[in-house]
Amino acid sequence: MESELNVLGEALEECGTDPITGFFRDGCCSTGPEDLGSHTVCAVMTTEFLTHQAGVGNDLSTPRPEFNFAGLRPGDRWCVVAARWLQAYHAGAAAPVVLASTHARSLDTIPLSVLREHAVDVPPDLSSLS
Repeated sequence: MESELNVLGEALEECGTDPITGFFRDGCCSTGPEDLGSHTVCAVMTTEFLTHQAGVGNDLSTPRPEFNFAGLRPGDRWCVVAARWLQAYHAGAAAPVVLASTHARSLDTIPLSVLREHAVDVPPDLSSLS
């Protein structure tokens, strides 16, 4: 099996383990055919993003113990649905993005140039940012 790639064309890096994120709850924004929502964008939660998401019916802050979900706080890293992140972007509430941990499949929904505008990591080869 080939390793999954990030939006920079490199091996997908871990997004977060505290809380543990990912569609498969493996800490990575890995995806597959069963991930219909495309939980592929590694975003760093901000108050603005969390508030926006709650306002559009995607409450990420409220604990849901029945799903072993403690709720997210600003600063947490979380694999968010690409379309939800883009929705927040268009509303002016986009969360910062960790490019190295954002799955290449997110490019099916979000242009790389838009993700780069909100990148909080810098790849080792700066020429890829041009």
